[in-house]
Amino acid sequence: MTEQPVDAPPVDARPVAGAGTLVLAATPIGQVGDAPPRLAAELAGADVVAAEDTRRLKRLTSDLGITLGGRVVSYFEGNEQARTPALLEALLSGSRVVLVTDAGMPSVSDPGYRLVSAAVAEGVRVTSVPGPSAVLTALAVSGLPVDRFCFEGFLPRKAGERARRLADLATEPRTMVFFEAPHRTGATLAAMADALGDERPAAVCRELTKTHEEVRRDGLRALVAWAENGVRGEVTIVVAGRPPGPDVAGDPDSLRAAVADEEAVGASRKEAIAAVARRAGLPKREVYDVVHVR
Repeated sequence: MTEQPVDAPPVDARPVAGAGTLVLAATPIGQVGDAPPRLAAELAGADVVAAEDTRRLKRLTSDLGITLGGRVVSYFEGNEQARTPALLEALLSGSRVVLVTDAGMPSVSDPGYRLVSAAVAEGVRVTSVPGPSAVLTALAVSGLPVDRFCFEGFLPRKAGERARRLADLATEPRTMVFFEAPHRTGATLAAMADALGDERPAAVCRELTKTHEEVRRDGLRALVAWAENGVRGEVTIVVAGRPPGPDVAGDPDSLRAAVADEEAVGASRKEAIAAVARRAGLPKREVYDVVHVR
């Protein structure tokens, strides 16, 4: 899984006569038996197969019992920009190009967006072989609300940028889905707890549909403690949106009053702020700022 490039959106273009088709083919995120039925036929019949990892492609075709008749090229984060023009030329010449990534749907936090954008801009038909998705699978098994959700992909790697992005999401009411590398999962969960609140419900989904699949459901701070022992495998994090509660921007007086009530029955200022933040579904820092900044 790679971070999504930020490019200008494609312009509308009229279909080009004689152009080929770009096929975004979903691949299993775990068990090969989850492969969509059309995947084998599309791979076997492609003029060109662009693969994030050609070695994984070889294993996949062996598991599917097929032989590739077309040309195979690598197409990954490091060469995506340089390789796109040649693939676009093949499409404009009438080739059927099938794009696969290591797991799931191409272009969703994986290589593919640049090629799709370029193909659409040139009027090349783009279609897909729908199939496994770590985003939807994690959302479905998380136990969190699924009626409204947003996909945030990978958070920034730098701590400051990550904290600012999460601060922007602190009041997001929809369930949020993130991708993360295993070695950064602990730090990301800690940053989430700081920004979204220790008790914000979340699920860490690891190795989905694989032999060692694991789904840990708890508050964010408890998940930080769990991650201290190390996290392995592909990771998708699902976090509940902000629950209904006092609006910091619109009703700060209610938050101050709630903190004062807690202090009146013996809680320290720190304990009172934590209790009110937990009930309101807010980060402690936001409640602290409301109480101390007038």
